Amino acid sequence: MPGPGSGAQSREVGAQFLGGSGTGPGPESGAEPRGGSGAVGQPHPRTRTRVVVLASGDPGFFGVVRALADRFGPHLLDVRPTAPAVAVAFARAGLPWDDAAVVSAHGRDLRTAVNVCRAHPKTAVLTGPGAGPAELGAALAAAGVPRTLFVASALGSAAEDVVRLSPADAADAANTGPAARPWPPRAVNVVLCLDERPGRTVASAPRTLAGPGPYPLPHPRGLGWALPEADFGHRAGMVTKYEVRALALARLAPRLGELVWDVGAGSGSVAVECARFGAAVVAVERDADAVGRIRANAAAHGVDVQVVPGTAPAALAGLPDPDAVFVGGGGGDVAEVVAVCAARARRVVVVTLAAVDRVAGVRAALVAAGFGVDGVLLQSSRLAPLPGEVTRLAATNPVFVLWGLRDAAVRPPGPDPPPAVPRP
Repeated sequence: MPGPGSGAQSREVGAQFLGGSGTGPGPESGAEPRGGSGAVGQPHPRTRTRVVVLASGDPGFFGVVRALADRFGPHLLDVRPTAPAVAVAFARAGLPWDDAAVVSAHGRDLRTAVNVCRAHPKTAVLTGPGAGPAELGAALAAAGVPRTLFVASALGSAAEDVVRLSPADAADAANTGPAARPWPPRAVNVVLCLDERPGRTVASAPRTLAGPGPYPLPHPRGLGWALPEADFGHRAGMVTKYEVRALALARLAPRLGELVWDVGAGSGSVAVECARFGAAVVAVERDADAVGRIRANAAAHGVDVQVVPGTAPAALAGLPDPDAVFVGGGGGDVAEVVAVCAARARRVVVVTLAAVDRVAGVRAALVAAGFGVDGVLLQSSRLAPLPGEVTRLAATNPVFVLWGLRDAAVRPPGPDPPPAVPRP
């Protein structure tokens, strides 16, 4: 059966032939495939049968090949694909797609596709009922990210249609505006979501590895993550130190398809690093000068960070729910802010604090929200030069790092158990 996620539809070349054994191996092996009338390994008296499965486009690309290979084994399949919808759609747009992210929203949570579109400048979304151009456009329009959509329908057929429009116009499916049109649920193959700002859609350098990565994004000096503070514009040292940032990133585990909040973002160093890992990121900051620095830091590192000016927790009310939250700054209302974040975070909340007095309140807020809570006090000393070509250790300020994991068991209090004694 054709599926909108499997590729281009065509009356001449869209049918796929997956020649395999519909009832399993013949009497030579005496076995029947899983799900048949007899158990695997029992004699099967029927003769070998050849079955043809019709699918659209490339059935190995989010298509039926996965299910058939799992059921019968890849060695029994003869897959004969045509051009997948993604390749055809990018061809119609006149764009290369070796650097594109491809995400399926067919039978899956649309929020993953939305977050990939927010984080990546070139994304192809395979659509499905309830996850089509209108829903995708509405989510992107609400986020306010600058994107252009190419909606490709019935690719390869006489009814082929490719239209270029804004997310807001794609969301207007009620046919009330000049660019609006209804989107039949089964007529759309793929939606291309493009950031058409200069240098974003067409990469100048030739590529060796296809896909949206590598993540984290390459750094001019070959660094991975926990970048030096000097790589970010900041005010008077008001930036999360790289030792602290390294642990925060390890616990946040930002990834493509997820949304991260950086609350009390300051310079935006954590927000930028999460975006370098492919996550969609919202930075919330009340200081007007800091808002400008966050935007400048994001642009300098080639990532998109949506900046929301305002004071938490009030500024969080209209934002989509995050997968992970980082709370920095540690003001007097930090426990209240953490409680609001914990109520909405899907996976993890990480908090950094300089004041010991606020640790208990933050921990209590995470526990009350049902998180498993852990944390450390980071105290680090960096190498620093002294006259005479010698080196000393310069201590940095100690910082508490707390994290709460949803659905995680709370580690019992007390010291770690003694290590097991190896047997001779």
